[in-house]
Amino acid sequence: MARSTVYHNIVTDGLYEQVNPDNKDLLEEFVEYLRSIGRSDLTIVNYISDIKICFVWCLKHNKNKFFIDFTKRDIIKYQGWLINKLNLSPSRVRRLRSAISSMSEFVENILDDDYPNFRNIVNKIPAPENRPVREKTVFEDKDIDRLLDILVDKKLYQEACALALAVSSGARKAELTRFKVDFFKEENKVCGSLYKTPEKIKTKGKGGKMLNKYIVASRFDPYFKLWMEERKRLGIDNKYLLVVKSGDKWEKAKVSTLDSWAITFNKYIDKHFYWHSCRHYYTTALCSANIPAEVVKQIVGWNTVDMVSIYNDADIDDELGKYFDENGIKEVEQKSLADL
Repeated sequence: MARSTVYHNIVTDGLYEQVNPDNKDLLEEFVEYLRSIGRSDLTIVNYISDIKICFVWCLKHNKNKFFIDFTKRDIIKYQGWLINKLNLSPSRVRRLRSAISSMSEFVENILDDDYPNFRNIVNKIPAPENRPVREKTVFEDKDIDRLLDILVDKKLYQEACALALAVSSGARKAELTRFKVDFFKEENKVCGSLYKTPEKIKTKGKGGKMLNKYIVASRFDPYFKLWMEERKRLGIDNKYLLVVKSGDKWEKAKVSTLDSWAITFNKYIDKHFYWHSCRHYYTTALCSANIPAEVVKQIVGWNTVDMVSIYNDADIDDELGKYFDENGIKEVEQKSLADL
């Protein structure tokens, strides 16, 4: 069963046509600014979607006021509507706030000649506490192996390859769509066991951070080979590993493609599958192999080692078992990437 999320058809073409033209112009200018500073297409799409929700709320509940004229009271009313009427999670509300806050920063810092008295007031209003509303899914090896077996049995070779890539690289959902077929050559292996992408991949973050990604070859290769055989049979000639058919052509897969695969996965397992759980699985696997936290930080691509403990889902008893036995404290050998 998939994780349930509250979705609302808030923004329709008919409603958005009625939105204050000044607000629509402001959003278009903000989007052009985001493109000019190198924000990813996915980031921009998310900004547009989130800000349109605010503008439609304003149309229906705030007299279609120009965003520049919003007061702190308006922000409070908008936040209250998101929480009390739409019943959105705290994290979702914080993201929607972040979108209008970023646009406010743009107005204050870039459009200051036109609006010299404008100030970003969004952060003056306390945000809802960011508490988890869903139980985190922790996958064990047996869960992933079972799902991979099911996908292969059903001849869903591309889906199996995508899942194997996710658990072997810890890549985020959008990053998975950016891997290319020729990344997985013997010459691109390091330490004899890891593929290192010959190109840096654009990742989530300010300006789109570029990182090399590392893939555990032994975990990934069997499903990569199955998918390559299927691609050859289908006559797929596309540089990207994950593809979707559009008419008579095969194109690079979209994030929405992976979302649809996640729905499929949830039909076959009794744990909630979502792509980010694979990032936890990958980090946990590295930590369970006694790879030092500093090395895990570098291979995953984090800025601080603190993220390692956040993503390591290993049970405390399992962790203690690495260092203690009936004889007391064990001598544990630290491992490196070559030991994977």
